Amino acid sequence: MTEQARLSRLIADMYDATLEPGHWSEVLSRIVAFVGGHGGCLMAKDPTSRDIDAHWQTGVDPHYMRLYNETYSKIGPVASLTFGDIGQIVSVPEVVPYDEFRRSRFYLEWAEPQGWVDVAVAVLDKTTTGWGLLGVSRNGANGMVDDEMRRRLALVVPHVRRSLRIGRAIERRQADAATFADVLDRLSAGLLLLDAHGRIVHTNAAAEEMLRDGRLLRAIGRRLAGGDAQAERCLRETALLPRAEGMNLGREGVVVPLRTCDGERYIARAMPLASAPRGIGEGAEATTAVFVRRATMDNPTPPDIIAESYKLTPTEVRVLFALVEVGGVPEVAAALGIAETTVKTHLARLFAKTGARRQAELVKVVASFSMPVTHRA
Repeated sequence: MTEQARLSRLIADMYDATLEPGHWSEVLSRIVAFVGGHGGCLMAKDPTSRDIDAHWQTGVDPHYMRLYNETYSKIGPVASLTFGDIGQIVSVPEVVPYDEFRRSRFYLEWAEPQGWVDVAVAVLDKTTTGWGLLGVSRNGANGMVDDEMRRRLALVVPHVRRSLRIGRAIERRQADAATFADVLDRLSAGLLLLDAHGRIVHTNAAAEEMLRDGRLLRAIGRRLAGGDAQAERCLRETALLPRAEGMNLGREGVVVPLRTCDGERYIARAMPLASAPRGIGEGAEATTAVFVRRATMDNPTPPDIIAESYKLTPTEVRVLFALVEVGGVPEVAAALGIAETTVKTHLARLFAKTGARRQAELVKVVASFSMPVTHRA
């Protein structure tokens, strides 16, 4: 196989390792063979100390690798490296006089027992938090680092740098997505992310429970639907389902009061998304976030904030929250132990102060103050 063919295959292996980081040891062994070395290691060096962290290695006995990590990394030539531009390749004589190196504890106790005589170190990255380095060692059979080794290593280094950067970017996105999904799963409210066609892109744990229950919401072919005809009609009429032609959520979104077939009350709030959360979903772009929670008297909406906003009296606040929780005028009267006429009087005042014209709109008023981010126990 020609040098160019070997290099092309090696480059392909590097980029494959961005998706399968566990392959880096095997890729390193091929890099070592290509450049004419004995062993290889991908390392990170602390810029303010002599600490070296060896991530991947090949061609080094596990016993000596353990000794290197525990002791000898701090006294070796790589720890002494304080210069070098990105892409630069240096060898031991450029870091420390070679005679001095041969008298060092590192050489006598660690390098010489393995037949290790020199190392080519390529600077892959330099940041305030650390240096990324590729080291390829030479033994007595290979001889000292020479121009041919430097030439071949220079062909490889740019691709090692790029593949490692791509791998780190993928890891960050995966970590961000995992963290984001974990946070969403801790919400007490159900969360569904929908695409422009009403298809479900992502659900948190609470929403999954609602969909499995099926009384309030269902998923039909990954498309959001109401649990019964009434819920489906309510979703469509309020434009929560993007399939409702000519309707949109606007900048502030919409609030939808919902009820299961057995009378449990819920509040759904749909909000447009400027952009989809990275790494969340099944590939389609999420355009709408839908939060769904039970309408309860102990919901996280602060009554004093609503009272202050609409100049409500304490009794009016009690009636307002009872209407959200319990429902109709007779039920509220029974729950609060007051006359129906009193409830109607307060209801009229609530309409006047909030601008609502129907009881369902009062539910939206309360829901508009709600932050559906209470964490699950």
